[in-house]
Amino acid sequence: MAVEEVGSSGSEQAWLQVVHSFIQKNLSPTSEDPCIQLVEAVVNCVKATWASSGGTGGLSLPLSYSFVSVQELKSHQHLPCCSHLAWSSTEYQTWANKTARNTVPLPRERLLLLGILSDLPGDLDPDYRDGSLYVKDNSGALGCELLDLDLSWLGHLFLFPSWSYIPPAWQQRSLGSGHLELWCPPVPVLPLILNHGPETPIRVLCPEMASQLLQHRSKFRRQQLHVAGQLVRLSTLVKTHQKTYFILSLGGPSSTTAPMPVIVQIPNQLVWHHALRPNCSYVLTNLQISTIRGFSRRIWTTTPSSDLMSLDPEHIQEFNVEELVSETVPNPLPVPSSSQQHCNSTRTVRMLSYQGTVTKVLNGPAGLYELDGQLCLCLAYQQLPNNGRTVRPGVQLELQDVHFFQSVGGVPMLVPCLRGTVLLRVFSQQESPKQSSHSYCGVVVHLRLLLERHLGLSLYLWTAKALEEITSKLCPRLLRHHQLLQSSSSGSAGVGELLLAPTLDALAPPGRPIRNVYQEILEDPHHCPLQEYSVLQPPCSFPALATFKEDGQHRAWAIFDPVTLLPLPEVTYLSSCVLNSRLAWSWVCFSPSDFKPPPVLLGVLVASSHRGWLQLRDQSGSLPCLPLPKPSQAFIDPRLIGSLVRVEQFQLVVEREVKSNFPSWKELGMPEFIQERGTNIYVLFSLDDALIVPIPSAYSGHPATQGPQAKFPHLEGPPKGQSRLLLLSHKECLMKRNYQSSQGDGPLPPKHTLSFHVSGTWLGGIQRKDGDDWGLPEPLGDENQDQKVFLLFFGPSIRWFEFLHPGQQYRLIIPDPSQPPSLLEEGDSSPLSQRILELTGYTSCLIVQNDWILEPGNPQGIPGMLGISKGLSESSLTEILSGSSPGSFVSFSAEILSRTLCVPFSGTSQQGNSQASQHGVKLTVALDAANSASRIPIDVYIEAPHPPLPLGLLPGTRVYFQQLERRVSRFQNVYCRFLPSSYLRILCFPSEAPVSSSLPHVYLAELQGDSPGLTQAIASCHVVSVLSVQLFWICAHCTSICVQGQCSRQGPPCPTLAAVSQANIRLLVEDGTAEAVVTCTNQQVAVALGLCPTEWDSLMELVRGPGKVALHITRAGARPEFTGETDDSLMLFLQTLCASSSVLRPVLLTFELERKPTRVMPLEPPRLHRFQFGEIPVLTHMVSRLNLSCLSLGEPEPPHILSS
Repeated sequence: MAVEEVGSSGSEQAWLQVVHSFIQKNLSPTSEDPCIQLVEAVVNCVKATWASSGGTGGLSLPLSYSFVSVQELKSHQHLPCCSHLAWSSTEYQTWANKTARNTVPLPRERLLLLGILSDLPGDLDPDYRDGSLYVKDNSGALGCELLDLDLSWLGHLFLFPSWSYIPPAWQQRSLGSGHLELWCPPVPVLPLILNHGPETPIRVLCPEMASQLLQHRSKFRRQQLHVAGQLVRLSTLVKTHQKTYFILSLGGPSSTTAPMPVIVQIPNQLVWHHALRPNCSYVLTNLQISTIRGFSRRIWTTTPSSDLMSLDPEHIQEFNVEELVSETVPNPLPVPSSSQQHCNSTRTVRMLSYQGTVTKVLNGPAGLYELDGQLCLCLAYQQLPNNGRTVRPGVQLELQDVHFFQSVGGVPMLVPCLRGTVLLRVFSQQESPKQSSHSYCGVVVHLRLLLERHLGLSLYLWTAKALEEITSKLCPRLLRHHQLLQSSSSGSAGVGELLLAPTLDALAPPGRPIRNVYQEILEDPHHCPLQEYSVLQPPCSFPALATFKEDGQHRAWAIFDPVTLLPLPEVTYLSSCVLNSRLAWSWVCFSPSDFKPPPVLLGVLVASSHRGWLQLRDQSGSLPCLPLPKPSQAFIDPRLIGSLVRVEQFQLVVEREVKSNFPSWKELGMPEFIQERGTNIYVLFSLDDALIVPIPSAYSGHPATQGPQAKFPHLEGPPKGQSRLLLLSHKECLMKRNYQSSQGDGPLPPKHTLSFHVSGTWLGGIQRKDGDDWGLPEPLGDENQDQKVFLLFFGPSIRWFEFLHPGQQYRLIIPDPSQPPSLLEEGDSSPLSQRILELTGYTSCLIVQNDWILEPGNPQGIPGMLGISKGLSESSLTEILSGSSPGSFVSFSAEILSRTLCVPFSGTSQQGNSQASQHGVKLTVALDAANSASRIPIDVYIEAPHPPLPLGLLPGTRVYFQQLERRVSRFQNVYCRFLPSSYLRILCFPSEAPVSSSLPHVYLAELQGDSPGLTQAIASCHVVSVLSVQLFWICAHCTSICVQGQCSRQGPPCPTLAAVSQANIRLLVEDGTAEAVVTCTNQQVAVALGLCPTEWDSLMELVRGPGKVALHITRAGARPEFTGETDDSLMLFLQTLCASSSVLRPVLLTFELERKPTRVMPLEPPRLHRFQFGEIPVLTHMVSRLNLSCLSLGEPEPPHILSS
């Protein structure tokens, strides 16, 4: 054979034998020996191409190259590669060095690729053609991309000398089996039959005349005419309603000629899209006039017999239009202005052409790229062939008729619509990063939102950013990418779309007008979604929870100012201990409107196994939360654990804890006196304002403990094992107790373990799974046996703390089939359980294990079992305030008025304070009085050790307390203590805008009586006399009297020399109905004495010398008693001032009762009092004087002259 004479080398003979076998297997039409001419043609083609490289090294054949079939390339080549047969090693190295910095060029493989170039994969029906190109052999077909196509190449065998292969894992925006990028024209193995054009000239229409003939469709309905012209516009391949087509426009030599559009929708003609090049001239044969749905005007369309040819003036002849149209040809259609500017109220949008290189992928699924390092390219509004699989860093593109935006987010942007053209000029020589399997899902969800919502550019860019934020928050540890981005099999929206729906429904509601593709491509002036652009303020953001938490902490401390927390002039009278105690705890609340843009909280709802709190979790971290159940629900369903929660309306609470040692108020502006800072941050929201999205994944089930990131695995199938209904009657608080965590034998030292326990009553017997439901309860062994049960939670099982509430029913499920059947009936037999039974007297005790489940109980369907639901039990106001025994227990709901630390004060205590977690907390709460317009305050003490404090104990919060110990103080005031057996539940969050309520204006006589009534009010009174005045200076550290500015305490000197002034005055006032003794303190004394600030400061400076001055009047008309070493002039001044009309005057008094309604001592009975009116004595009964504490003093309003 001639082939065997190519060379005598053994290696060449072996290489030729491989060629023969390869052609027989992959290129021959039958399994018989291939045609000798085909083998010879392949070898000659390879030799010629190899020789042209110049780097053959004296070899006539490329022995280092091996042939590869399409199937081998798809199945064995898992990395991107390139092959350049005609290139020497030097040429490849030069080519590789042209790649950008920090990029890797495509590795070179020595492979020879032969195949037939076709527009139809396999042996499919020709109607399946969609304009794509393929390289085929006997082993299969592989999609390919060319820079230029000659239609005569289709169906012929070629050698591809320069190509690159991109496996599917490296494709940016498509799914498939990888694709080829053909860098240079293929080399035909067999000679091609060239088409030299028609033998006789073709009679053609010019575009101008063809456009005019559209108005005479009735005359040319069945005529097929030829049109010649220059290609001035080429749309992309459009796929709508399972139909693929593109539209081209031909123009004449003059710029004033209106382009004539032609729609190409015949399947075997779609491949023309690869061969057409703008500004080149073509002839389209056998066109006919037609109409298309959705477009009002007639248009030229191709027919099955149409052909595309390059325009050769020698082979065409222009039609004489008068031969076709007898009547006068209508005037030419108006030509639209060449200006392609579209203006709106915000921006001017231009259309232009540009050529550049993709330098970076900004957001591949969203179709956002960087061009030349300075422009942004958005390809979302154009349907690129094969989803733009060739677009990656390094590719050179030519963009024609694309929209140009001067600044979008500060960056100029190019956006082609369906009318524009994106042409490949040079393939990328870079090895792009491997793409994750979810990237195509991202492309689909972006495209779906764009089309269904008809998104404008600004809203689409925000949507793309929001999806990117959501993906980075949840995937892949909490949610798989395909679960977030993929739509369901039924076509409904996926999780990602559901999370964006509330925002998009307000900005782009579904059902808006869809894009009219024909109008977008054909009509002048141009109209498309990109024609109008306005700057969009981001409606919201989806920040990472760790970032949001850090931002909240930063904001809270940025506005922390001790001067503003302790306003003047009150702070000037505070001792160091009180001052630092006031600063020890403060809180600030942020709403979404405080952030720009407003954040939307998004995370998986989990329960902490360390603190018992609920948390929102994403990949960055967790944020404690306190959700309120919906009004229709009594509690939060534990089955919500593992669901995605999206919250727009919330309150971010930052509790600030400070350890400080400010000597006095003068140093409040010096931050060096702050020793430690602590922060407790959490979020409050209502489930009514939240979007709950169940996750159909491994994270949607009930809690378990398999690792820190997978604490809530899904229970495959329905729970097995056994269950029993429980009515919860009592729940104790979460705190550290001395339970032994080990259940082994032998004595163990007590270990402080965070735990809680509940008690209740079993409802019926044990139930087992019967299909998807629970079967009927098993009969009880002893019907008379006490059904009370004690459940102990510690370790990971404390995660159930927030879900369990007294008065509710629950189902306790033990999913482990290996557990003994009698466990739910007889209880646990561990030493710890037995010890608990001895102490409590219960008959059954269970230590809740990590894998046990608690669900809301549903007794319906069980014979003889009725639904039992108990509301919140509350003690009456009389039981709370006037109970017979001080050690009784009470339950009530109340609103928190204030929260302060319980810092025990002593004269030798260290200066400063500690953090709130080391001290108890005093909550002053307001009880609602049924027969009063006012609320009654009572103090609730949560003493150490009770960590952790429940979330949400803030002023304005309404709380339900159960089993508080009622106590009576030494001043006979009622207060309550929160015990380990107590329980509290948040009922209502503080209002973001607190409602200001004005105090009632009363007569003093209305305050008489034992029944609870008003505690704060306003009264118009007259000051009858001054009973006592005390002015003194104390040491800011130890509160001892300071004489001449020096502390008088005996012993070691105080660490600070600061002194603060203090004052109090007792006034006797009456309003014609009753008398009252009013106590005023500090700055109120200056107002009571009628002194301006300068006069008051001067008076206190005179008191600084003796340290203390006091004036007492025991009864009316008696001589005042003075205390203090001072001159007579100061005493005389105080005596004169207290008897002057500037003090004894009408005042407007705002007060609170010094005798609290919670005081249990009975009031004194009315006494007989003697009055002397001249010479006539009068006896009358007088009620005892009221004791009031002044809140503020003011001047009464002058009476109206015209008032009746």
